[in-house]
Amino acid sequence: MRFVGLVHALEAAAETALGDDSSPLRQARRQGLEGVKAARRSLGLLEMLHEKTLGNLSEPEREELWGALRNVRARLEEAQRRLDELEAGQVALPQAGAGLE
Repeated sequence: MRFVGLVHALEAAAETALGDDSSPLRQARRQGLEGVKAARRSLGLLEMLHEKTLGNLSEPEREELWGALRNVRARLEEAQRRLDELEAGQVALPQAGAGLE
């Protein structure tokens, strides 16, 4: 079970870097590029684990790793898309006092 713990820790690090607010716009605004970079580092570690453990994991371990990879990739894609929209000026940021912390 130590392997699954490692996978969870790396996934949690990526989630934390992207922010735990469910709004991708707020994530992008709050965390910005630094959060995306940190999440990409965690994704890189998960991908390395996938490559190095190929054929050596139990089914539950393999499923846990694949699930973490899918989750982090999807979150990164959404965060990057939102950052790109912000940079292009396609998304208007809420005015001060409009519920953003």
